[in-house]
Amino acid sequence: MTEISRLPGPVMDLWEWQYQGSCRDADDTLFFHPEGERGSARRRRAEAAKAICHSCPVLQQCREQALRIREPYGVWGGLSEDDRAAILADPRRAQAV
Repeated sequence: MTEISRLPGPVMDLWEWQYQGSCRDADDTLFFHPEGERGSARRRRAEAAKAICHSCPVLQQCREQALRIREPYGVWGGLSEDDRAAILADPRRAQAV
């Protein structure tokens, strides 16, 4: 479960960047895997979501936020759940967050 104390407060300046995300008009099911999705279907869906992230003007803010709050689900900032877990598991990479 996400650690609530790490979530941003109700100050619009902290999350207003989300309005500029390339994903705002995309189908959210592309960014979150359905129950039981595995293997190549999951990889294809995640890669399609990451392709949207690739040209996003707020990619860095989204990625930093997802890593900072340890977002457990979905593709955020061009990183899947597994990508984020690998970054956070590596002390050298996690320090950069």
